[in-house]
Amino acid sequence: MTPLYAFVIAVGITAILLVAVVVTGLRGRISVHIPCVLATFLALATAIVFALKLGELYDLPAAGWITPLHLAIAKIATASFALPVITGIRTLRSRKHRRAHLAAALVALALTATALVTGTLMMLRAPLIVGG
Repeated sequence: MTPLYAFVIAVGITAILLVAVVVTGLRGRISVHIPCVLATFLALATAIVFALKLGELYDLPAAGWITPLHLAIAKIATASFALPVITGIRTLRSRKHRRAHLAAALVALALTATALVTGTLMMLRAPLIVGG
């Protein structure tokens, strides 16, 4: 399987799991929500590994300004997942943190979607390395 196909599959699985995380979170189904969150992290980590392998096949600096923008957003998006984890743990202890948890989760989700869009643009702009 090529890194491109593996990446697309991993991103697709991550997206499906993110939907499950949102649905189970909004419905308050904590016993399903937490395993979905853990599975999403695993799928996202897998997608990142394949993205790095895919990036080795392209001349990413040749894509121009989008490359450093994407890399910055991707790093911020990855780090932003700490916020819903922290607020989620606090929400398990006290339901009064639900709004903060929802806000943190939406921020992480928006940053992840932005990273996906900028990464796609970067790949479309980057030439394939000959022999790669």
